[in-house]
Amino acid sequence: MSFSSLISRSKPKHRAVDKVAELEAENEALVRQVLGAMEYIGQLELVNACLTDTARKVTEQRDAAWGERDGFQRELVASRALLAPFLAAEANANAITVPASVRDTTAFEDQATAPIDVSDFRTRFTVGPVVSLHHSPQAADPTHIPAQAA
Repeated sequence: MSFSSLISRSKPKHRAVDKVAELEAENEALVRQVLGAMEYIGQLELVNACLTDTARKVTEQRDAAWGERDGFQRELVASRALLAPFLAAEANANAITVPASVRDTTAFEDQATAPIDVSDFRTRFTVGPVVSLHHSPQAADPTHIPAQAA
């Protein structure tokens, strides 16, 4: 019995043939992935072409509808101009007239008011120099009313 047969390896040997087979399998997977991506890109290009065509058609329809709307608006303005005298004549013919109202002002509370004389207020609360009340003893009293002028 030899020593080499008693020693077992925990890892298998690295063989070039195994690595080549692994790389070939990976290469085939990448080629399939590239072919799938190319097919998907082709489908996206087809969808893009369809969407572009649809957008062009919708834009043409929108422009045609706007042109038609502008024509209708011009026709409406012209029709209103033609119809305006007839509407005015009809409104004048069917006008509702109401006599001017007359208000009875004989009652006391309905009498006209005269201007209010405020000269007493002007003399009572004379305007003097502006003084800051921040440090004034009057500032502490919120009920402070200015004194009457003499």
